[in-house]
Amino acid sequence: MKFFIINSFRAMVYVAYLAIIVCGVLLGIYQDGLFAAEYGLTGDMARVAEIAGFTIAGWIIASVVCGLIVAVLDIRDDINDRLPDARSDS
Repeated sequence: MKFFIINSFRAMVYVAYLAIIVCGVLLGIYQDGLFAAEYGLTGDMARVAEIAGFTIAGWIIASVVCGLIVAVLDIRDDINDRLPDARSDS
C-alpha cells in the first residue's frame, strides 16, 4: 500500500508540473500579442515573445510550486517517522 501512496504523490507532482507549464503556454497564446505590444513589439514577433515568455514563467512557477509540494511532503514524512507508533503497547 505504501508503494501506491508514494507513487501517487509522485504522479501528482508530475501532473501538476506539466499542467502549470501548459497553463503558461495557453496564457501566452490567449494574450494574442497584447502584453508584448506594451513593450513595442508587434505582429508575429510579439506572439512568439509572449508565448516564450509565458512558457518560461510557467516553467519557473511550476518548479517553485512542485518543489514546495515535495518539500512539504518530505517534512510530513519526517514528522511521521519521528512520531511514536500508536500501535505499540509500550
